[in-house]
Amino acid sequence: MTEKNLIVDKDKCVSCGLCVKDCIAYALELDENKKPRFSNGGENRCIQCQHCLAVCPVGAISILNKKPQDSDPVWEQNPNAIFNLIKSRRSIRHYKPENLDEQTMQKLKDMLNWTPTGCNFHKLHFAFVEDKEVMDKIRTHVNTKLIKILTEGLVSKIKTKFSHYKNALLKGEDVIFRGAPHMVVVSAPINAPCVNIDPVIALSYFELYAHSLGVGTCWCGFAHICMQFFPELARQMKVPEGYKIVYVMLFGKPDVKYSRTTQPEPFESVTIDSFNPQKISLTEKIKHFFVNTIR
Repeated sequence: MTEKNLIVDKDKCVSCGLCVKDCIAYALELDENKKPRFSNGGENRCIQCQHCLAVCPVGAISILNKKPQDSDPVWEQNPNAIFNLIKSRRSIRHYKPENLDEQTMQKLKDMLNWTPTGCNFHKLHFAFVEDKEVMDKIRTHVNTKLIKILTEGLVSKIKTKFSHYKNALLKGEDVIFRGAPHMVVVSAPINAPCVNIDPVIALSYFELYAHSLGVGTCWCGFAHICMQFFPELARQMKVPEGYKIVYVMLFGKPDVKYSRTTQPEPFESVTIDSFNPQKISLTEKIKHFFVNTIR
């Protein structure tokens, strides 16, 4: 038994080699009896993706103390239903002033374990505000600080971003959190391979699953800005040392119901049917670097 605990039920194994073929890290090989094992150095290369466990048609492979009988079978999906789920998703800005039930909240939290990440780097941190009373305290704190910044003539970047909503804030409107009873704040290690992408992927999965449960969501850029500018707010999210807050999503029971999908203007889409790379000037290279990496 090795550290990664690769166990092969040799009575079940049919020597199909699918586990070896599907291993992106080249961590597996077939032995002289055509049974899978770690290749030389393979245990160290293993990225713990569990593809070998998932792809085995007969459930002969256990790894990382995970057994195939503890996994769910893969169902056939209805592509039309999934497409309708995607098309009918809306950003919700009107919520019922009540907490989600514990079962629904736990389903949302558990689902996040299956969201993909770059290099299978499963170290995201999710901070959930599960109680509307706590959310109301956050709401009051942020709105009070914003009103002070906007009315006392303080010169700051945050004043510029929120100046358009000054009158609404002064009227007591919750333009930041939109009355949402809940919030999830996603952080990632600053050294993560895809530090700014993994949390966005996770929230994309979160919002679609939430929609399937009848829970509304809203990507909240304003709340993210507040997390950046108000360190005492970010500290309350219990973000681990060496992590950065990447984005924020509001959620709760929607107080609005949509009866049909929208009809968005299509994005531009092109087909690349040839490849003839041209020489690029130094000026163009510098411009390309700044446009694609700075921001």
